[in-house]
Amino acid sequence: MMRLFIGLSLPGPVRERLQSLQSGLPGARWVKPENLHMTLRFIGEVADDAADDLDAALAGVTAPAFEFRLKGLDTFGSARKLRSLWLGAEPPEPLVHLHAKIETVTQRTGFAAEGRKFKPHVTLARFNGGRPARLGDYLHAHAGFEAVPVPVDVFTLFRSHLGHGGSHYQHLADYPLHD
Repeated sequence: MMRLFIGLSLPGPVRERLQSLQSGLPGARWVKPENLHMTLRFIGEVADDAADDLDAALAGVTAPAFEFRLKGLDTFGSARKLRSLWLGAEPPEPLVHLHAKIETVTQRTGFAAEGRKFKPHVTLARFNGGRPARLGDYLHAHAGFEAVPVPVDVFTLFRSHLGHGGSHYQHLADYPLHD
């Protein structure tokens, strides 16, 4: 069994730029720079043969290459139980298009439909619940943040290894996008 997800790696300069946001918020568990990515579809625990079937199906996905910018800080969760701090993507349309193609392929391969609406984002930090004392100040201070353009010419099948120091992500396969 292996835990899988489909996503986009971020180039080194983008990860470095995002690191500038990763301080000044008490209670935040910042995502390690090497783990910063955009999840397109979480798969979960699968058997090796199902992973092989998924790999073969993903190889058939066709979509154009594109670019987007990371901007627009926000949070997931409620005011009383905050889960994460994230940065959105502009424009979201190419990501939504790619996600829809991946979603169709994963369902045809036998995986259940994604249970929630896709919101393209990169998670910067996670919280154990509650609202950090300075969240409003933090969001206001970084409201104008915008990263350099992120070129997307490939998406990736990742394996997630859970451990005491957090997750470690392993690239299993890359799938090129074409204009």
